[in-house]
Amino acid sequence: MSTFWSWWIIGLTVTNLLLILWVLLANRKVAVRDDVDPENRTTGHVYDGIEEYDNPLPKWWFYMFMGSIVFTVLYLIIYPGLGNWKGYFPFYEEGHWTSVRQLEEQQKRALAQHETSYGIYSTMSVEELAEDSRAMKMASRVYANNCAVCHGADAGGALGFPNLTDNDWLYGGTPENIKYTLVNGRNAAMPAWSGVLGEKGINTVTQYVLSLSGAEHNADLVEEGQKIYAANCAACHGGDAKGNYAMGAPNLTDDIWLYEGTPAGIRQSLRQGRNGVMPAQQNRLREDKIHLLTAYVYSLSLE
Repeated sequence: MSTFWSWWIIGLTVTNLLLILWVLLANRKVAVRDDVDPENRTTGHVYDGIEEYDNPLPKWWFYMFMGSIVFTVLYLIIYPGLGNWKGYFPFYEEGHWTSVRQLEEQQKRALAQHETSYGIYSTMSVEELAEDSRAMKMASRVYANNCAVCHGADAGGALGFPNLTDNDWLYGGTPENIKYTLVNGRNAAMPAWSGVLGEKGINTVTQYVLSLSGAEHNADLVEEGQKIYAANCAACHGGDAKGNYAMGAPNLTDDIWLYEGTPAGIRQSLRQGRNGVMPAQQNRLREDKIHLLTAYVYSLSLE
């Protein structure tokens, strides 16, 4: 801020304070007139039959106003509120307060508290944490604040969001795989096949995929669907359709579906593709919280 505008703000602020003080003191007493009844003194202002008495402010109200002015003066001395004046705050080594410095001190205190709560679990293995009820209680709150919006409060998942309580994993359910998913996120990509297979081919493969999990299907189309699957889908889902952790390709032989396992749902996946995204948490959560959260997710499939 330039020197001119700094003094401009200082001048306006101080002038307003002095004017307020003058108005306050000027209205503390009223002029005594011999021709006016002191018990019925009015200002002469009448509105709708109501007269305004010319009485001074009550003492408690006057002192309250004076107190607010004193507080304002002290505040403007201690904190930056007068142009370029940085304030004088004797409790800081630099001699003045800033919001940035206050934030840094609050962060230091929060970090120290964080170390005493979450930090003690950093040296424990995921398997050990999964058996620690106190640690899992803390981890459940981390999950509720960061993961429940997608995977559900019970971790049961939803359409497009995996169920974390079973043993069916897209990228593997080991502690290492879970932590990698949390830290780096995942970007799944099921390509659209409508341009390659056509509607007839999509319907044929759908019947084959239905047959893999024992669902109701058209047996006459299974053999042809298997050939199309081998030529186009086995590269990701495997020749046995058991899936591929490295690529996030789901197992097609069980009855667990990330998206709808109905004929219509499977056709939509084949026709339009799917693009699931698990956001990386490394920039949102500290390492010790991710470690604790890894143990919590790992424990869900153990129950």
